[in-house]
Formats: sequence, structure tokens, C-alpha cells
Amino acid sequence: IPRPALPTVQRHSRITRSRTMAGTSSHHAHEDHYDPPSGWLFGVPPGEKPKKEGWENLFLWGFFGSIALGALGYAYKPDTSIQTWALEEARRRLEAEGILPPP
Repeated sequence: IPRPALPTVQRHSRITRSRTMAGTSSHHAHEDHYDPPSGWLFGVPPGEKPKKEGWENLFLWGFFGSIALGALGYAYKPDTSIQTWALEEARRRLEAEGILPPP
């Protein structure tokens, strides 16, 4: 059995009510998020030291420590280039044939 069409007023009120109910949790989204400038960098007055937060030391040690470990790993990585392998292989074959004297 087909349902009769709702009158326009009832349909409009049903849509408006569903939109209003859905929008109640996000009514803070339209508040002003702008902080007016105070003239101080990061809100710290000149001459004062900023308060350290708990994550800052962990971040600094982790960031610069990983850079240092990466630099050490890069400095001591094995030479796996094709040129080095080819040079060693050619030297070994020439020594085996007697063309080059052994070092």
C-alpha cells in the first residue's frame, strides 16, 4: 500500500527538526577562535623564560638522538656500490690470470 505524500509543512518541520537535533553537539564550532595579538612571542613577556612542558625534553632527545644515530649509521654503512664490487672482481681476476702482481 503506497503511503500518502506528507504535506509540505510537515515535511519541512521534520527536516528542520532533524537538522536541529544533529547540530546541537557542534554549537561551539561557530565561536570566535581568534586570540588578539599581545605583542609577545608565544605569549611570553620579554625577559621571562617560558615554562617547559613535559614533552619538550623527550622530543628534543628523541629527535636529535635519532639524527645522531642516523648519521653514525650512514657514516659506517658498508660500501655496496656496483663500482666497488666490479673493481674488486676485476682485480681478483687479473691477479688469478697473473697479469697483476698480488698486492
